[in-house]
Amino acid sequence: MAGSGQHIIELRTGKKAFFLSDQHFGAPDRESSRLREKKFLNFLEEIREQAQVIFLLGDLFDFWFEYRNVVPKGYVRILGKLAELQDAGVEIHFFIGNHDLWMNTYFQEELQIPTYRRPQNFLINGKEFLIGHGDGLGPGDKGYKRLKKLFTNPLANWLYRALHPDVGVWLGTYMSRRNQMMAGDVEDDYLGEEKEWLVQYCHHKQSQKAYDYFVFGHRHLPLEIPINDAMYINTGDWVKHFTYAEFDGLEMLLKKYHQS
Repeated sequence: MAGSGQHIIELRTGKKAFFLSDQHFGAPDRESSRLREKKFLNFLEEIREQAQVIFLLGDLFDFWFEYRNVVPKGYVRILGKLAELQDAGVEIHFFIGNHDLWMNTYFQEELQIPTYRRPQNFLINGKEFLIGHGDGLGPGDKGYKRLKKLFTNPLANWLYRALHPDVGVWLGTYMSRRNQMMAGDVEDDYLGEEKEWLVQYCHHKQSQKAYDYFVFGHRHLPLEIPINDAMYINTGDWVKHFTYAEFDGLEMLLKKYHQS
């Protein structure tokens, strides 16, 4: 996994940074997921010339578990496109979400894409960004936090890895779709600051250091919320909203993808 510390990016003239999250490819079933995958691939192709850096903020897959020599079947076109963009010089960063919680070294070794388990500080064209997936942050969601500790426990991972991959992937996929706590499912409507854990988290972080932008996924709801002099942006999802954020070095915009 990539280390912590500040990452510095200077966007070249005409280039942008893109932020996307929560594609949940594989859900609710393989057939309908392929339609969303195709839309996502079209989007990546359309931004190819503009993109200097792409931040994937987690839950790219609805379930992902890496065995030592086995990864889940499918997603060949997605992985191939990411490799193609990376090879073409587009910088890609991946933040592990709660559905791809068991990602280890595959992205780094096979695609040369750094991965992160915790929010990271990026300085982009002089603007301070705090970027992450968003699960388990803030004061609430205690049930999920306990479950996450169990799922990330080395012994629990070792025991799960002892299952045959056919059994392990089937079981993980079933749990991912059926277990609301594991999914971290939340309301479709904005709940108000006192119930939005990420908003509270951003306020807390802003009291410690002055940021310009907080960018997270996980919530599945596109949001732009002022945090004192900063802005919290939630990138929404690619299940219902098909939203993303882009930064051109001066302005941060939350947009919806309309396939051309």
